[in-house]
Amino acid sequence: MPANRKPPAIGCLSSHVGFHLRLAQLAVFEAFASRLGEIDVTPAIFSVLEVLHQNDGITQSKLAAAVSLERSSVVPLLDKLAKRGLVERRASTSDRRHNHLHLTDAGRELLAEAIRRASRHEKEVCKPFTIAEKKLLLELLSRFRRQKT
Repeated sequence: MPANRKPPAIGCLSSHVGFHLRLAQLAVFEAFASRLGEIDVTPAIFSVLEVLHQNDGITQSKLAAAVSLERSSVVPLLDKLAKRGLVERRASTSDRRHNHLHLTDAGRELLAEAIRRASRHEKEVCKPFTIAEKKLLLELLSRFRRQKT
């Protein structure tokens, strides 16, 4: 193979887990975008909608922690979702500093469609794995979150 057609050497990156995780994330997110982009749902939006669905009335701080986003990133995302009529904020009756978040009917409808599309996406992305391998992969990946650095 001529030198100019040979892929560039990546050196020590070939054995770095973080590098491979990033490449995998890019591939998975690209496939996600192809399935959910036409309904304007990103991985972050999907995560937020699902957590709100599972935790009606959650505060912004708890939502941010649940989806591992900085609170400063969650606020503009929630503003966008509120503008789209998908989420509403309600002031806390016990603590004026907090808003409680709720999906609207439109938010629940969009989430239902997003779940259908994300399910197809998940099946496609996980084709290379057996059920046991997927379970193992999820377990291995979860160790990063439990690890103290």
